Order: sequence, then C-alpha cells, then structure tokens
Amino acid sequence: MIFLKQVHIHSEKFPDRDFYPFSMDLFRQTTAVSFKTPITFFIGENGTGKSTLLNALAIRCGIHIWQNEFNLRYEHNPYENDLYKTISVEWENGPVPGSFFGSQIFSHFAQNLEEWAISDAGMLKYFGGKSLIAQSHGQSLMSYFQSRYTIKGLYFLDEPETALSPSSLIELLNLLIKTAQRGHAQFIIATHSPLLLACPDALIYSFDNHKIAPVKYKDTTYYHIYKTFMNTPDRFINNESNGSQS
Repeated sequence: MIFLKQVHIHSEKFPDRDFYPFSMDLFRQTTAVSFKTPITFFIGENGTGKSTLLNALAIRCGIHIWQNEFNLRYEHNPYENDLYKTISVEWENGPVPGSFFGSQIFSHFAQNLEEWAISDAGMLKYFGGKSLIAQSHGQSLMSYFQSRYTIKGLYFLDEPETALSPSSLIELLNLLIKTAQRGHAQFIIATHSPLLLACPDALIYSFDNHKIAPVKYKDTTYYHIYKTFMNTPDRFINNESNGSQS
C-alpha cells in the first residue's frame, strides 16, 4: 500500500542558502523524490541530509516528532529545522496517520509513556503490555515496533539499527516485510544497515551525490564495505605492533 506518493522540493523557496540545509547542492538539484514501494530507504554518509529530509517529510505529513525540550547549541542555525517549509507532498488518497521513530529521542518517549502509565496502565497495552524502560533498550525497541506497526499508517524511522543486535535487525526486517505485505503500512527509513537494505523489492535512495538518486542494493557502499570486510578483514585492520622495542 502506498499512501505517500511523492515529495517536491521547492528550492526557489529556500530562505538563506548560506545555512544548512539550504546550503546543500543535494537539495538545490533534487526537485522531487517518488515513493513507489511500501518500503523506501534513505542512505548516505553522516551529514548528507537523509535524516533532515526524513524529519521534514514527517512534519509536512502532520506527524508529531518527540523532541528534547533542552536542545541548546553553541552555534545557532535559525533555519536548521525549516526544510519542511519548502517541500510539498502528494498523497494517493489523502493523508493518513503514522509515527516517527528516532533512536535519539526514543528514550524520551519511553519515559513519557511510563509517566502516563502511572495514571492509566492501559496505555502500555499499545506497546506490548510491558514498561518500555523496564526492558533492555533493544527489547524495548522491538516491543515498540511489533505493537505500533500493527496499526494502519505511514511510518518514518531514523536509524532504527542503533541499539539492535544483528538477529534483532533481521527480526525487524521480517516485521517490515510482513507488515508491508498486509497492505496497511508504508515505511520510509534512513539507515546505515546493510541487513535492512537487503529488503526485497525495496526502493533505495542514495544521498551521497549532488542529487538524490535510486541505487541498487548490491551497488551501495554499505554492501561493498561489509562484503569486503567479511571476506578479507585484514585489509581494513591496522596490524602494526605498538609494543616497546628491546
């Protein structure tokens, strides 16, 4: 099921091209990104803008993002979170609800849920029936994913692999596939994980060049690095001895 069809980036609306993210050639040269499959991945090195676009998309789609109230910065950027103001989206049959998952803000959400459950323990039934903070971080993430994604909607995930073991990542991958096959969920995911990127028939967009463009799984940098490392780890490891000389 495809709910969100396309996002348009209107560079003519950029307020100040000297500030991130409007200073990036990637956003100036990309006019639109299409979503043609139930699962879409954004990939790229840190700082390439994939999480920035993911956040902007969620906001533009009317989905709340839990934020830390105390987010002080040494160098203030007045436009850092304003990309959503310069994009527009196309729906298949109108907006749908959903959620945004970010590994850095999940603990904040879990703590809020714990406080709500003190007054209404029934709140926990939507997230596996257990306190999220009473479980390990990885267990709480899987509990959240397994419960939340049974609900019809549009789901944004920002680097969900951060606290998950390889076996849990495979579990998440199969959950995404199964949920998407049911036809009631669409996922847009920013990730560095080659395990998640192995998802059959998923669309992968690379942010590593001057324009956002689709790339095949086996052509991704992640695939090549991991495959080469597993086959010949000595190529990547510094084996120089640091012992004292006799």
